[in-house]
Amino acid sequence: MDDRNHQMLVKVGRCSGRCWRDGGQSYLLEPLHPTVHTQRGATAILPCVLRTLPHNYRVKWSKVEPTNYRENIIIITNGLYHKNYGPLSPRVRLRHSHRYDASLTITNVALEDEGRYRCQLVNGLEDESILLTLHLEGVVFPYQPSNGRYKFNYHEAKQACEQQDSRLATYQQLYKAWTEGLDWCNAGWILDGTVHYPIINSREPCGGRLLLPGVRTYGARDKQKDRFDAFCFTSALQGSAVYFIRGHLNFKEAGQACRNHGAAIAKVGQLYSAWKFSQLDRCDGGWLADGSVRYPITIPRERCGGLPDPGVRSFGFPSKEMRTYGTYCFMGK
Repeated sequence: MDDRNHQMLVKVGRCSGRCWRDGGQSYLLEPLHPTVHTQRGATAILPCVLRTLPHNYRVKWSKVEPTNYRENIIIITNGLYHKNYGPLSPRVRLRHSHRYDASLTITNVALEDEGRYRCQLVNGLEDESILLTLHLEGVVFPYQPSNGRYKFNYHEAKQACEQQDSRLATYQQLYKAWTEGLDWCNAGWILDGTVHYPIINSREPCGGRLLLPGVRTYGARDKQKDRFDAFCFTSALQGSAVYFIRGHLNFKEAGQACRNHGAAIAKVGQLYSAWKFSQLDRCDGGWLADGSVRYPITIPRERCGGLPDPGVRSFGFPSKEMRTYGTYCFMGK
């Protein structure tokens, strides 16, 4: 970018957040789009462009974590040198397409990368920053173990979601899922340690018929002692596929059938992702990695459960010795 083009950017840029000025100009350009949409496995760029280069400045990128309200530093640069920090370190770099560019590049985007990021210019005692949101298109699903509902404390719920190729949902993700039709009467943990359940159709067992639809909340709970289900969030994974193998297989045979095809038995989150993003539609119950049997329906019909809405139906956790079902396999990239 030459200086003439950069001056044009200076004229159209606007100040964002708490701005300090040098000769009447703020240093950071406000991004045209404060939300960056991406997919799991992709490369995402969070824009941060300077108007001019002050003396002895630093640019600091950090991630705003909703679970502890802290900001974890990702990378710091002075324009010539930079240093990476934390678990994102191997997958981040500065784009640096020109000398005013401090944009952050995240490779192989993971589920835990979603959230808010701050680009902060530090110069002396004052600073200026912009906030951006990295958004993954995804799907929220309720999850409970084979021994019934309300068995997870917070830490167990978090681990259970991770074992199913997902993570605990944020409140924003759960709320969006409710607006898209998620109706579930069992309360579950979400990422910030609070407990909720989303209701579309008000009914007696779910708070009563007089309450309006909404995301009902139990508030913050004891993460060690209190027990609920979990609301998990997963996203599409580039270059992957879930497919069905027909047969009368027990659980062990189902896993072997997938391995015979160079695949693995699918996890619950992977089946939900295939249903949501690949429109996987089958009326056949199939084993999954957690020992449950489920099937995905995108076109509801009478002979496939009879329910009026699309969804992933469940037969629960039958005996693993039963030779009744096929299996869903996951082929990664």
